[in-house]
Amino acid sequence: MKYFKILIAPVLLVLGVFIAIACEPDDICPEGTATTPRLIIELYDVSYPDSRKNVSDLVVIGVGNNSVLTGYSFVDTDEVLLPLKTDDNTTQYALIANASVNDNGTPDDESDDFIEGNQDIISISYSREEIYVSRACGYKTIYKNVTLTIEDDGDNWMLSRQPITDNQSVENENEAHFIVSH
Repeated sequence: MKYFKILIAPVLLVLGVFIAIACEPDDICPEGTATTPRLIIELYDVSYPDSRKNVSDLVVIGVGNNSVLTGYSFVDTDEVLLPLKTDDNTTQYALIANASVNDNGTPDDESDDFIEGNQDIISISYSREEIYVSRACGYKTIYKNVTLTIEDDGDNWMLSRQPITDNQSVENENEAHFIVSH
């Protein structure tokens, strides 16, 4: 029994060391880790080019999925952050200024309601590059050679656009990527 107690202590110690070595850190991506960035558009006053200007009752809808972008349902803002597709080289959005809901004459039936306002369609084209972040976070996509086009519909509220740099890329959310004047 005495020898059994003497042998058990080293065995438990070695077993504990092996368990500690075999354990891996949590596979949770830390909150501050950079992920796939969104495109940032700052909105400026066309009459005063150095002044930012809010768009009233802005609604942003993804073209092709018809879903209102989270955070952009009837907002007043001078900045728009748009996620870009990671599986395609083009993303389109409808930005509706001075938006309102038309109840289609049936105020008690929301199923036939639709959004009205001055709608402009923007097309964002780019090339994609996947960058490995970590095992927990996986990959992030950065966008190179980004262009933004405002489709002319004869009644555009967005009057001009300008990239912040030549050969614009979207690698982080620390700075604006385009200026749109209205």
